[in-house]
Amino acid sequence: MGNRNLLLFCVLSITVCSCYKETFVESGDGLEDWSLSTHSSYANPDYSTVFPQDKVNRFDITISASDWKNMQSDLEDLYGSSGSTSTGPGGGGPGGAGGGDSFSDETPLYIPCSIEFNDLEWYYVGIRYKGNSSLSAYSSGVNKLPFRIEFDQFSNDYPQITGQTFYGFPALSMSSNYNDQSFLREKVACDMFREFGVPAPETAFYEMWLDYGDGPVYFGLYTAVEVAFETTLEHQFGTNTGNCYKPDGDGAAWATSGFSLTDFENKTTGGTGEDDIQEMYEILHAETRTSNPSMWRSNLESVFDVDGFLKWLAVNTTIQNWDTYGIMTHNYYLYHDPSDDLIKWIPWDNNEAFDEGKQGGALSFEFSEINADDWPLIGYITADTVYENSFKQHINNFISGIFDPTAAQNRYAYWQSIIETSVNTETSDYSFLTGSSDFYEAIAELDAHVSNRYTAAYNYAN
Repeated sequence: MGNRNLLLFCVLSITVCSCYKETFVESGDGLEDWSLSTHSSYANPDYSTVFPQDKVNRFDITISASDWKNMQSDLEDLYGSSGSTSTGPGGGGPGGAGGGDSFSDETPLYIPCSIEFNDLEWYYVGIRYKGNSSLSAYSSGVNKLPFRIEFDQFSNDYPQITGQTFYGFPALSMSSNYNDQSFLREKVACDMFREFGVPAPETAFYEMWLDYGDGPVYFGLYTAVEVAFETTLEHQFGTNTGNCYKPDGDGAAWATSGFSLTDFENKTTGGTGEDDIQEMYEILHAETRTSNPSMWRSNLESVFDVDGFLKWLAVNTTIQNWDTYGIMTHNYYLYHDPSDDLIKWIPWDNNEAFDEGKQGGALSFEFSEINADDWPLIGYITADTVYENSFKQHINNFISGIFDPTAAQNRYAYWQSIIETSVNTETSDYSFLTGSSDFYEAIAELDAHVSNRYTAAYNYAN
């Protein structure tokens, strides 16, 4: 009996200690706005507050002048000297002055800031620049750059904020809507993927106001994107314990040439690709693909959610989202879902969607532009007649519902009405618009795009 009482005492002691941080923070320590439901690691993710679908949220961010200077100096060290005379990040560009496609492999510097939202403050929040091509705005003098926000990044320096979240979200990715004068591509692409059954992050619009010493400056309208390897997993799969990979580099093409597990960063364990990725690779390239297609399909479907991938491919190809697999070796995640033991595809970074595209242009429905051996997840899978038919069926389902021209155009019009005041408030130093009509012309281009793509998709799939 005594041993049982001792065990109970130990369990209670551990429970009290594990909650001590929250009790300590609630008692004050200069963090007057902290509460369990808004700031705590115990907060359930509040999607309706953080990702509202009927309004634009606002962040008011305060950064000390010295930290801001350090942030800009770090950006200059990574991407070259500034060639802009405007305040803020300025010119220079990735790869040095004048821009280019050579991006730094180093992560930009985090600095502390405070964030105010709905009359509440979040303390010692980490903020840094993020992105690759979207940072090329740095070369043109446009100061509207993308940010990554980590709410407990500085918990080692300020232990009282350990586990700090934003209504249950540990981090947010703030897309600058680079190269998108409609402001809708990132948001609408994520929504369409998710509504079609493809796991994709939640998104919402935010006005970003920054004060780095001289008063608040409107940095423009941003799209907040849920971090794929954090709350998205629990929200859409019911668990976050499986391996979640962020592929990037030659190995992310899945070709025999250049394949390496080191190109699969494991966000769950902090390591790289494991046996599950190796097994999927070996099955994908097995000789049974041509000698016994039925066995090959069965084996592939035992490790990879092929139908989920074909749904993604149907949507991605129809909307012409070129900056991802098939042209680029990045902008997707893989999650090994413990519930059914399958690896699943998660799209990421969709600001280049709904456009014919660069790098030779978006892929056609026939994928005639690619060598199947170079992009085997597309080339091998769609070359199989059974999978090709599934691909066509998913296209038909997509264009008969979500991507029906009237439905899509109504969606565009809805979001135009929600964001146009925030768009029209942008200033030239913090905007990708060159004139007041750019936004409305970009929406009109989306309207024309869906009509054209509907026809192309229908003609291919039927």
